[in-house]
Amino acid sequence: MNLFLKKYFPAKTINQGSTIFTSMDINTLILFLLAAYLSEVAGTLAGFGSSTLFMPLALFLVDFRIALVMVAVLHISGNLGRLGFFKKGLDYRIIILFGVPSVILTILGAFLVDYVNQDILKLSLGLFLIFYVIWSRFRSDFKVPPTRINTTLGGGLSGFLAGLIGTGGALRAAFLTGLGLKKEVYLATAAAIALGVDMTRLPIYLSQSFLPEELFILIPFLVVTALAGSYTGKKLVSRISAEGFRKVVLGALLMMGVYFVLTGSIMLIS
Repeated sequence: MNLFLKKYFPAKTINQGSTIFTSMDINTLILFLLAAYLSEVAGTLAGFGSSTLFMPLALFLVDFRIALVMVAVLHISGNLGRLGFFKKGLDYRIIILFGVPSVILTILGAFLVDYVNQDILKLSLGLFLIFYVIWSRFRSDFKVPPTRINTTLGGGLSGFLAGLIGTGGALRAAFLTGLGLKKEVYLATAAAIALGVDMTRLPIYLSQSFLPEELFILIPFLVVTALAGSYTGKKLVSRISAEGFRKVVLGALLMMGVYFVLTGSIMLIS
């Protein structure tokens, strides 16, 4: 194991833009993969959030562009796992109406990464999520009419944000929970849509050399870790009631909303 790490994670620095970071040693690698695993467990429980949780953790080690690639790899692998575990709950109508515009606008968002103020976007998204959770708690019977227009707009907006800031899962979850889907249907459908979004943006990131060749070796580690995390999450979901599951999702949305508001505000003020 030590020889493997010395070969692929030598003690040297890699330049990426204006950022310099040190390759991983064994302890850093373990912590990195543990963070990825826990993020994927939480993401499977709520149907979203693995990328939002993993992104700031990855940023402790690498710069923003590299983190975008790593998050996308983790997300793709985890969603493949969820699709396998919850495949009986797939809703193909929502996948088409919501997923197609989501994938298309992800491309636009990915190309605009370097041109849009992401802090303002995060602040706005955070405020919306907090409002949505409060509204949903006081109006427990609230549902979004599943019309073609509503479904298409929700998919397009969440896809655009996924390409632009690396995560659109929270907005996607807010819309899908508003439809009142059963937890298995919600998880499978959200995973299928997210998979399409990530498969679209990852080639764009790679084509723009976001990931140095020295770090390609991390990909298989992330794949195995994501599958293990999604399997653990699946086991936990099976033990939660429908109402309990709804509370888990709303609680996760609230935390993500607060996180986006705080990070967006801090960056704008500084």
